[in-house]
Amino acid sequence: MLATTLARLLAVATLVTASPIPRSVKPICAQNLVTIAPDTASCEGAAYPDECRTAPVAAPSIAKSFETFNLHSFGAQAAAVAIQLFESGDFKYNKNHFPAPGRSGQGTRNMQSPAFNEKYAEYLTSVPDSGISQAQFEAAKAEGAAAVLELVNTDRWSFGSAAWFIDTQCSDAVKQGLDAGTVAGFSTYITECVGTTLTDDRTAGWQKVVALGRW
Repeated sequence: MLATTLARLLAVATLVTASPIPRSVKPICAQNLVTIAPDTASCEGAAYPDECRTAPVAAPSIAKSFETFNLHSFGAQAAAVAIQLFESGDFKYNKNHFPAPGRSGQGTRNMQSPAFNEKYAEYLTSVPDSGISQAQFEAAKAEGAAAVLELVNTDRWSFGSAAWFIDTQCSDAVKQGLDAGTVAGFSTYITECVGTTLTDDRTAGWQKVVALGRW
């Protein structure tokens, strides 16, 4: 009886002291993106107009990707939005163009390397209604990195790339850091999972997203 009572008290204490992961209640919307990055309101003057997408086009695909790839906390979602805005110049391009002529096969709004795009495309062959079959993947792979990029560079999957990357390529520790929504968590994501340097402009972009607090 005493053991049972102690167990119940410990359970209650755990519930009281545990820090709940902040979850995003509402889906991201176009106005959120425009607030963060005003340039997403228009494609006027875009250097690559065929690749540019506005916030109203981007928001639904990004919101859907959070469901598909299990990004439920605002912190993780904020990181995905921040990196895509940064890597695509506020959604102005979805292929690597810099330095000119760019790296063939590198792209999506997450600006993934050809190796990760191949992993992404293969993963999507197992996702119902992805529009990418195993046969299409194999054919694109045989053709080359640019063809594989074309498979995953539709609006749906190009804007879904950051969520996929976090869900499938980052460790649980990195994901927990993103859930916490701290600069330390974002730093670890950039340096240990993405594998690049956390520059001031990357941090500034992320801070603009998390400043919203919620969608």
